[in-house]
Amino acid sequence: MVINRKIQTLDEFTIQQMRDFPNATGELSGLLRDIGLAAKRVHVEVNKAGLVDILGDAGTMNVQGEEVKKLDIFANNQFMGVLRHGISCAGIGSEELDDVVIFDDDISNQSKYVCLFDPLDGSSNIDVNVSIGTIFSVYRRVSELGKPATKADFIQEGIKQVAAGYVIYGSSTMLVYATRRGVNGFTLDQSIGEFTLSHSDIKCPDKGKIYSVNHGNFFRYEQKVQDYIHLCQKKDKENGGPYTQRYIGSMVADVHRNLIKGGIFMYPGTTDKPKGKLRLMYECNPFAFIIEIAGGKATNGNQRILEIVPTDVHQRTPMFIGSKLMMEEMESI
Repeated sequence: MVINRKIQTLDEFTIQQMRDFPNATGELSGLLRDIGLAAKRVHVEVNKAGLVDILGDAGTMNVQGEEVKKLDIFANNQFMGVLRHGISCAGIGSEELDDVVIFDDDISNQSKYVCLFDPLDGSSNIDVNVSIGTIFSVYRRVSELGKPATKADFIQEGIKQVAAGYVIYGSSTMLVYATRRGVNGFTLDQSIGEFTLSHSDIKCPDKGKIYSVNHGNFFRYEQKVQDYIHLCQKKDKENGGPYTQRYIGSMVADVHRNLIKGGIFMYPGTTDKPKGKLRLMYECNPFAFIIEIAGGKATNGNQRILEIVPTDVHQRTPMFIGSKLMMEEMESI
């Protein structure tokens, strides 16, 4: 039997990263491995969702006023449980919970980090077998170590993230995460049950041919957004012809595709929801961090996403994110 040592698992990769920093404590690496463990558990349930009683609505509403799916609850419990029983997280904030959860015990109070996550983005697509995902971000605590974390640890500008990532449950299950050193992607090898490095040092192409937006809301967007959509549709052939419209309705899937192939994703405010629908802390900040590290840009139409000063853990914002040159083109409109 020949063992391919070119394959590098998530654990091996994070340990290798630690070796480059002799003073590293390994706490962030441990936290990322915990997230990987929870993601593997969710992957198993997602892949057998049609065979067990885990499809459909749970019969409750979350703090966002949205129907909670059974798989939402399962995913939330998996991530919260793994992080609670680990040694690298002082508390969590989840889109599915009304408030943050502080892990007030001796070990957790010594942890340097807190984690925010959307346990199952795109969950309205669960019942129809469309790609869904998990989004997470990691912040260094601003409160005193040795004491319980505070709400202030969770309400920080996105620029202060130390890591962010997502898991996409699609034709394959992939975990992509970014630190300030770069963006790397790991595909779950089911034969060994490990995430293995498949996309190293991901760079978002400066330009693509895809734009992603919900055309059903076109007449609810402000005029300048409509103007840019018209530009995407009418571009002359000298500049690559019109862009191709691709909109899955699962932010993880849409942004993942644009990260790999190049493109722009837009979720503007509308006349009835001028502040937008996407959550700043759970969706926009993590993806803005990832895309910027990969060379792209992200704004709310007026301001860099990562510089928005949050006032609430469930705050919403419009979102424009993608390839650098396409974002600059959009901003010129």
